[in-house]
Amino acid sequence: MNTPPTRFSPLEVRERAACMCDHGDVCSSYAPGHALHLIQARMASATPLGWADAIVEAADAASGVLRLRTLDGDAHSVWSAGGAALEAPAGTPVALHADYDVLAVGRVLYNVAR
Repeated sequence: MNTPPTRFSPLEVRERAACMCDHGDVCSSYAPGHALHLIQARMASATPLGWADAIVEAADAASGVLRLRTLDGDAHSVWSAGGAALEAPAGTPVALHADYDVLAVGRVLYNVAR
């Protein structure tokens, strides 16, 4: 006689799921501010008119929050678990693609949450 496999309810599975960056490892989530998805990077690079040049006004490496000011004067506050705040201290020139929430620090792209 076979016993039916144990099935977990969706609630139980969601409660246990957590991004690995919460534990000091590489992001395992593509949620805003976590790992950059390949399609997200491709869409941002395919739409060059969406990029806005900006300067980092403040960067808090402990929380991952950066305050940006575009050259047009618009202020943005973004969060990234990928270490963008470590790579872009205050005064660093960056580019923000607001349509796809991508931050470029030099050649490195980060997924950000606004």
